[in-house]
Amino acid sequence: MLKCRNVWKKLAPLARASSTVCRQNVRRVGLPNGRIPRVPVAHMSTGPTGGGGENHLYVLLVGAACLGGGIYAYQTIKGDQQRYQDRINEISSRSQKAATEEPTTPIQSEPPAVPEPETQAAPSPEEPSPPVPDVELAAAPSETAELPPADEPVVEAPPEEAAEPPAAPVVEEEPSPPSEPSPAELTEPPPAPVVESEPTAAAAAESPTAEPPEPQPEVVAVSGVDSTPASLKVPSHTPYLLIGGGTASFAAARSIRARDPGAKVLIVTDEPDLPYMRPPLSKELWFSDDPSVTETLRFKQWNGKERSIYFQPASFYINPEELDSAENGGVAVLTGKKVVQMDVRGNKVKLDDETEISYDKCLIATGGVPRNLQVIERAGEEVTQKTTLFRKIEDFKSLDKVTRNIKSVTIIGGGFLGSELACALGRRSHESDLEVIQMYPEKGNMGKVLPEYLSNWTTEKVKREGVKVITEALVKSVTCKDDKLEIQLKDGRLVKTDHIVAAVGLEPNVDLAKSAGLEVDSDFGGYRVNAELQARSNIWVAGDAACFYDIRLGRRRVEHHDHAVVSGRLAGENMTGANKPYWHQSMFWSDLGPDVGYEAIGIVDSSLPTVGVFAKATAKDTPKAATEQSGTGIRSESETEDTATSPVASSTPAPAMEQHKDDYGKGVIFYLRDKVVVGIILWNVFNRMPIARKIIKDGEEHADLNEVAKLFNIHED
Repeated sequence: MLKCRNVWKKLAPLARASSTVCRQNVRRVGLPNGRIPRVPVAHMSTGPTGGGGENHLYVLLVGAACLGGGIYAYQTIKGDQQRYQDRINEISSRSQKAATEEPTTPIQSEPPAVPEPETQAAPSPEEPSPPVPDVELAAAPSETAELPPADEPVVEAPPEEAAEPPAAPVVEEEPSPPSEPSPAELTEPPPAPVVESEPTAAAAAESPTAEPPEPQPEVVAVSGVDSTPASLKVPSHTPYLLIGGGTASFAAARSIRARDPGAKVLIVTDEPDLPYMRPPLSKELWFSDDPSVTETLRFKQWNGKERSIYFQPASFYINPEELDSAENGGVAVLTGKKVVQMDVRGNKVKLDDETEISYDKCLIATGGVPRNLQVIERAGEEVTQKTTLFRKIEDFKSLDKVTRNIKSVTIIGGGFLGSELACALGRRSHESDLEVIQMYPEKGNMGKVLPEYLSNWTTEKVKREGVKVITEALVKSVTCKDDKLEIQLKDGRLVKTDHIVAAVGLEPNVDLAKSAGLEVDSDFGGYRVNAELQARSNIWVAGDAACFYDIRLGRRRVEHHDHAVVSGRLAGENMTGANKPYWHQSMFWSDLGPDVGYEAIGIVDSSLPTVGVFAKATAKDTPKAATEQSGTGIRSESETEDTATSPVASSTPAPAMEQHKDDYGKGVIFYLRDKVVVGIILWNVFNRMPIARKIIKDGEEHADLNEVAKLFNIHED
């Protein structure tokens, strides 16, 4: 029907013109008589020459006009059919090419070196209207999909003669925009067909930083243009922004959601992983029998139960791009992004990819970074490549791989981390030829924390695990010779090893202090906050990076899991309006394998006077037994903020203090300052922390600490 109407519109003027000529000729002949003459039949055939000549001429003209019109009509119809068929074939072939061989040039593009003309579909939806290719449609985006355009041009083009001609030049105009593929190349790489690239182009036309194709953000990142942050669709604003993806951030997020069920929480972390617990990295993971433990990151606790290192599976979180539209709120984690600048007045932060996020309330839980020895930093690249600073999942994976392919590893540091790794790797040395060396400047393991007699006992315990211990070792220099590291000590001793693990403490991460104008404590490090963990009216700090005011013990900074849990939880509550002070005494613990462990609270410093009360240990007095009883491998998870109000003392008489025995099965060590207990270590005594909290909270002098030790029931069977 459409074709007939089109042909009629072309032939109608010719028909009208020929009929008009005939009428005018007839009128001219009949004008003298005022009417059409009636010529006798005989005269038409026998009249004199020239009498009917004009009529013959007119007949010939009309006949020629009709014949010419018929020929023109036939050619026009045939040409239209041919063009229509060519267009259908061209469009169908282009759609097939787009679906099957995206990388190739879709429409007979001459220059193969130029990125696929189909890429033009990305910057502007060219496909919707094939007749006028990419150039025209780039200026006017089309809403149609790939297939509808095939039918649309047939309907739209014929009525308007001027719009029809581009149907044929489709092939000719394609090669002309070779300059356009370069921007198109930015969105072309995703394997999404033309249909997907069209919305991408529409978004790119309006905002180059908002790129819809969620499937492959990495491809956009590779392109290296301003659309890099867009592929992640980072929310431009979030009510609760948590900087850092560690334990404190996760505890805060859970606390915020508990008090505000519809809260929208965004966690930004520079690590590639979701929030996870760090203690198993130096403890249980090393004792796993699963050869794929570095991939699964699942481990058996001392009680035999299996769990993952991650606090929650990925299904617990929502995608960052869905946070704004989430009706019931949720927790989103933006991984692999670092906050590099903080505008406190403007309530916004800037990421390392220049993306800006505004917030209503913000938590800084950036944790810390492992310290390194200056002699190692100055030693050069060869030495640093053979040195591990242990902190993250990737460090665990790397060290596990390294220690399976070398013959000697040296751990520098005698604190919690160094001693735990020494015991873990020492256990592995029993199964292989790995030599494990631990060196530190103190006289014994954890010499800065434990009293000397207990530190010496712990050192012997570590040696029994297969570790070669070098005490009072001060490193003078480290060099690399013949693919071996040579550690020169200040007393002249030389230690050769294949790899070094530096476990010499943690430096709080306060990189944002300068741009944010936040105060850093000069004595303890970390962001200085008040008892409510506030650094500003709408900024809180928790975890290792917080230097807080302890209402009982003064200003402190604590670097342990339980503190991260409790301070993160309190910060989350205060972000929702609780206004609670941080009175909780967080605990920390360390295990030297499944048989020896301790829990501590308060200020535990070996330079303080100590009093220890010990008793004979039983099979129940081990970390393994403690986790079996509490049902959790992370012992602080069984802790609460409740204190023991009326502890029941054991009726068993306490023996005299045993400070210098060779066997310290279990006991309590009190740390005193001005005759007041400010710190307590429970040695192989578990699930008694509320009692220790009450003793420190009371802040009283005790004439006989043997009587105080009875509160822990250490003399029971």
